[in-house]
Amino acid sequence: MKIKKVTIQDIESLKEISKLTFIETYSSKNSYENMAKYLENEFSTEKITTDLINPNVEFYFATLNKKIVGYLKINFGEAQTEIKEENTLEIERIYVLKEFHRKRIGQALYEKTIELAIKKNMEYIWLGVWEQNHKAIRFYEKNNFIAFDKHVFMLGNDKQTDIIMKLDIKKA
Repeated sequence: MKIKKVTIQDIESLKEISKLTFIETYSSKNSYENMAKYLENEFSTEKITTDLINPNVEFYFATLNKKIVGYLKINFGEAQTEIKEENTLEIERIYVLKEFHRKRIGQALYEKTIELAIKKNMEYIWLGVWEQNHKAIRFYEKNNFIAFDKHVFMLGNDKQTDIIMKLDIKKA
């Protein structure tokens, strides 16, 4: 498995893996209308282009035999969705195609995040995870993240609750 930084030339592949993994992860527990609205807004060419040209946003692909099987999106500074401290890094997304779950791909993307956080002298990493995504919550708890707050996440017209978790880099 390889991890590679995503560039603007990869935009179509990024849109595809983003939509696929989001649908696989959330479509069974959400309405078609709310999913469609979120996918249209969050994974549009304009939105992804804006992220890709922002120096405080980075994407990484996980590839296996040259196939993109997952990706990571991290935010720094003002690009963070909530906590905008200079010494923090946000994991906005770690997604892996379902057929590649349990192959340590999510763990490898997480470890890439730790490597980047250390290189950039971050104090802690934080993220929001849907309270109904028990698999992801267990993954982050296993990696020493602790819950410390909650926030509202809008999926289309549906107000959902995300648990906000953080990891002190010294404990990584």
